[in-house]
Amino acid sequence: MEELSQFDRELLNILQENLPVSPQPFKDVAETLGTSEESVLGALQRLKREGYIRRIGAFFDSEKLGYVGSLIALKVEPQKLDEVANAINKYAGVTHNYEREGKYNLWFTLNSPNESFEKKTIEEIRSLDGVTELLNLKATKKYKVNVAFNL
Repeated sequence: MEELSQFDRELLNILQENLPVSPQPFKDVAETLGTSEESVLGALQRLKREGYIRRIGAFFDSEKLGYVGSLIALKVEPQKLDEVANAINKYAGVTHNYEREGKYNLWFTLNSPNESFEKKTIEEIRSLDGVTELLNLKATKKYKVNVAFNL
């Protein structure tokens, strides 16, 4: 990965907390940065390709929308970890997953529109090749930690 330029840093700072809600958000960002929309879009494509950006999207209050949330812990055979993580990322409602040390070595969050969707998704994931155990930690209280990196 290349070192981030000052432009990249300013762009990433805006994306973290100040992406405009408008018909042309990247044009608005370009105006803020004194450049063209094409420059912003090109930089975003490059930053995604280089792994600095995983996703750009809104956060919503899932509870108010009627969703049920869970933190899922999996015990996955080490040689299958990447394969299982990539499969999990394709499921609707999975916001992220991450590897951890210990018995349960892959964790992810799941937001589901209802209990039956959650149950079906969990059963499919439980049956993935390499998954040996699954622990469903149902959300009982919501904690939201906002993380923004000042670049």
